[in-house]
Amino acid sequence: VQLQASGGGLVQAGGSLRLSCAASGRTFSSYTMGWFRQAPGKEREFVSAISRSGGRLYYADSVKGRFTVSRDNAKNTVYLQMNSLKPGDTAVYYCAADGPGGVVTTTSTRYDYWGQGTQVTVSS
Repeated sequence: VQLQASGGGLVQAGGSLRLSCAASGRTFSSYTMGWFRQAPGKEREFVSAISRSGGRLYYADSVKGRFTVSRDNAKNTVYLQMNSLKPGDTAVYYCAADGPGGVVTTTSTRYDYWGQGTQVTVSS
């Protein structure tokens, strides 16, 4: 599966962005999807994940209550709605797919496919 992330940009603190990740192929619903981010000089970290049906959602503590992950299997797309953005959210955001048949995981090494990343910059 190929992944294409989009929707990043420059926003002021307190603002919102919605990231999208479009997947190729006809088996998108078979994949668990995750979002990760990597800030300069830091390791890649887990942000959010969503199960194949969308019924189970997982978030890092740092984004809980501010970010919402969702998916539209008919459109082969996963979304990350980011509200109340902070300068500490500045990073390159990556979408990833685990599967087919993968279980939801927060571990980046479990994901098989990665998008190219989209830059999110939050100014203070």
